[in-house]
Amino acid sequence: MAYAEKVYKVRNGKQTKQFTWKVRYKKPDGSRGTESGFPTKKTAEDWGDAQEAAIRAGRWVDPALQRMTFGEFAHKWMKAKPKRGNTVDKRWNLLQQHIFPKWEHTPLLSFNWFDVDTWQQGLACDDVTAGHAVSLMSSILTGAVDSKHIAVNPLFGRRRTHATGSAPTARRKSDEEKWAPPEGVLQLAERLGPAIGLHVLTTAFTGLGWGEGAALHRDNVLRSRRQPYDGGWFECPVIRVDPDVGELAEYSARDEDGSKTGLVLKLEPPKNGNRARDIDVPPFLALLLRRHLNDWPHPYVFCTPSGTFWRRSNFTRRHIRPAADGREPLTVTKGRAERPGWDPIMPGLTMRALRHTHDTYQDQIGVRPALMFEQAGHARPGIKAVYQHPTPAMRQERLDGLQEIYERAMGNLGWETLWGRVSLKKAPREDRPPNIPQTGSTDEELAA
Repeated sequence: MAYAEKVYKVRNGKQTKQFTWKVRYKKPDGSRGTESGFPTKKTAEDWGDAQEAAIRAGRWVDPALQRMTFGEFAHKWMKAKPKRGNTVDKRWNLLQQHIFPKWEHTPLLSFNWFDVDTWQQGLACDDVTAGHAVSLMSSILTGAVDSKHIAVNPLFGRRRTHATGSAPTARRKSDEEKWAPPEGVLQLAERLGPAIGLHVLTTAFTGLGWGEGAALHRDNVLRSRRQPYDGGWFECPVIRVDPDVGELAEYSARDEDGSKTGLVLKLEPPKNGNRARDIDVPPFLALLLRRHLNDWPHPYVFCTPSGTFWRRSNFTRRHIRPAADGREPLTVTKGRAERPGWDPIMPGLTMRALRHTHDTYQDQIGVRPALMFEQAGHARPGIKAVYQHPTPAMRQERLDGLQEIYERAMGNLGWETLWGRVSLKKAPREDRPPNIPQTGSTDEELAA
């Protein structure tokens, strides 16, 4: 049973007549815990009795652990929850740039939703980043609950308050700009040339993520899918996102305390099991990829001209931004060649927007959900993910639809070739191989 005792105050090294009360209670391991600063004997004893009651009920939380600061526990949590390198880097950025300046020295028991919600509304960052910061804080506080540092997570399940006057119409406009019309994709690809332009085209018509495209090895291009279909076989070329080394990760390596130790650029498994997949390739793209592999001397399909991996920022700055946004012409000077100017094609376009573009095309041509989710590498929610599966007929319909989008865009532009490598001229029907969409060029046409 808990009991209380006086604690006399000391002034100038001498005990005074003033005192407070300290309680002693029995902890789960049999040792004695103490807590000081109570104004009366009864309040001290009541507090101690409450601790022992919580211990008997199995819901006791050590007061010393509750007073641990958020920063101290966050370091402990980060060490105990290892993730992919890029995820660790993003978490440390959120902690160091947004969370720690406000909450690093706050005791865990002092958190409440009102203060956190008020804080996140005033963050000097976009709303998505603010949401990620709150989500990370909630995950850490849930870890504190699980490790019995606090009894409840006051952030769990709460909905953030958004700033008054936010404009939904502006968000809708932004969403509209996250995909590209096929004519724009073709113009951008033509402008960038066969190697880099094909990376753009492949992203828009297959949905490869940036890291997946940058990590694509030639051994995983134009593999074959073969399935029984209609008394024969359905066959089509595929791009494989390798389950072991299918994504190029780029992030800052970190010490246990969050200090940066250098840039990491390496191959890793895809972020989840759904992203390791075989993507069916439409005929026109298969022909372009085959010709590219014949010319390209490097093992990775979309690497730099010297054979090294692209850094995303370099690829975007040197190629995507000037090609999409336009650039000023440069006159010839000593040490610099003349450079033509480019008119804008689609300002602000990104490789991520091109992945959005592929999924938008799939929706446009009515790809069935079972196949749409598989090809995009998304996890399909609900029981239908268990009961519905892609069929060869679905796959053929998708390939025909993507081929039609490409051909219509080429016709709208008045083009017959891309980089002189693909033609809209169709081979005679009797010369086409079975179970291949009746569109596109033949290998003989590409040999020119």
